[in-house]
Parts: sequence; structure tokens; C-alpha cells
Amino acid sequence: MLVDARIQAFLDYFNQLSNSNLGSTEAIYHPKVLFIDPVHQIRGRDQLISYLEHGYQRLNYARFTAEQAVVTGDEGFLSWQMCFSHPAIGKGKEVTVDGCSALRWQEGQIIYHRDYYDLTEMVYQHIPVVSWLTGKVRQKMADK
Repeated sequence: MLVDARIQAFLDYFNQLSNSNLGSTEAIYHPKVLFIDPVHQIRGRDQLISYLEHGYQRLNYARFTAEQAVVTGDEGFLSWQMCFSHPAIGKGKEVTVDGCSALRWQEGQIIYHRDYYDLTEMVYQHIPVVSWLTGKVRQKMADK
């Protein structure tokens, strides 16, 4: 899939990211970045680096594959599929999550990054009791 160079740089960044390899964060993210995902809202590149350090601390791996991308001016949207393994989620078994990112660039760096994904798909369905409960809620909702 051919994508905008900024989207490709974004994908390359996350596909090479590890707890010991956060140096390129300063090249891709603006110092005043606003990062939002289903769990956090973070302001500033230093706080984002701390968040990523924590998130990647025990992560075995994460790979992102671009599904679709649209860029207009300094705004972009990317749908992706992430495959990852974490020892605390599903006993380290590979998990696949579909999601998307809304991005805005300022001065060539990402100033706004918002991720959308199903937290149940990513985490909750891999915790036995929570998985059972969310399954019951989904079943109830489907029956109505």
C-alpha cells in the first residue's frame, strides 16, 4: 500500500518502537503533542515518552499493518491492524486488534494523535472473568 511519507514515517516509528528505542520520538512528535487513546489523554512529548516507556516495558512485540490511509493537508487518518504479544494479556498469546489513528501535523511533526480501538478486543476479552462478563453484556445487547 502506497501511503503519504508522513503516514509511512508514523508506521515505521511504531513498528521499530521498543522500550529501549524511544529516541526517534523527538523527531516525529511535536513538543506540545496531544495524544488520546481509549485509556489516556496525554499532553506533551515528554509525557508521551513516559507513557510509551511504560507501555512497552514488558511488551514482547507489536506490529502495525496499514489498512487504509487518507491525508489532506496537515490532517491524516489511518486504519490499521495491530498484532502484539504481552505476557499479562492472554498468557502472551498473540492478540490482533483493529483500530485507527487520526493525526495532525504542525511544522512537520505530529501535534495531535488520537487512537480509536476496542479496549475489550485488546485487553478485557483476554481476562477470564471480565471476558465472561463482557460476553454476557454483548449477548444481552444483541437480544434487544
